[in-house]
Amino acid sequence: MASARPEDLARLTGRIAACRLCVEEPQGAPLPHEPNPILRVSQTARLCIAGQAAGTLAHASSKPFNDPSGVRLRDWMGITPEQFYDEDRLAIVPMGFCFPGLDARGSDLPPRRECAPHWRDRVFAAMPQIELLLVIGQYAQAWHLDALRGKSLTETVGNWRQILAATDRPKVLPLPHPSWRNNGWIKHNPWFTDELLPVLRAEVARLMA
Repeated sequence: MASARPEDLARLTGRIAACRLCVEEPQGAPLPHEPNPILRVSQTARLCIAGQAAGTLAHASSKPFNDPSGVRLRDWMGITPEQFYDEDRLAIVPMGFCFPGLDARGSDLPPRRECAPHWRDRVFAAMPQIELLLVIGQYAQAWHLDALRGKSLTETVGNWRQILAATDRPKVLPLPHPSWRNNGWIKHNPWFTDELLPVLRAEVARLMA
């Protein structure tokens, strides 16, 4: 729950770094490894990526989007790795700060349920300067879009113009996850590449200038 007054961002990130909710007060099975909260925040970034949760490579390196999905996301945004990891210009706040582990098929589990309700509003209250939020995947879209979210990923991302127009400070732009698993979706929805990505790149260039 958000505080009555925004917390100091440095103190807040220190509390997040020490968080053990998913081990000591879990909702369901506890996190199967030591917590390693991964996020990037600052008081100057005007652009923020709201993703899902750290993957195996991010967990090992403590670096978000340190995998092929990150390569594709940076290509979508039209920026270099150096720009992407410049937290003075770009914040990264996933729905779950820690890698949630793998399911029986070797796929990432959903973001931990303890994380967002406890921390998310507090983090964004401490960063009122954020102007544009890129919401990636169903969990971030469900949290940040609420009634603006469609019945499917295609409907949600397809309504990106209306969502941009309906949101303010920060404006919200929905994106599919840049995973290779969405190659088919991208191929069958050419409007994403032809119409949405040019707007995304222009906004990223403007906010990171």
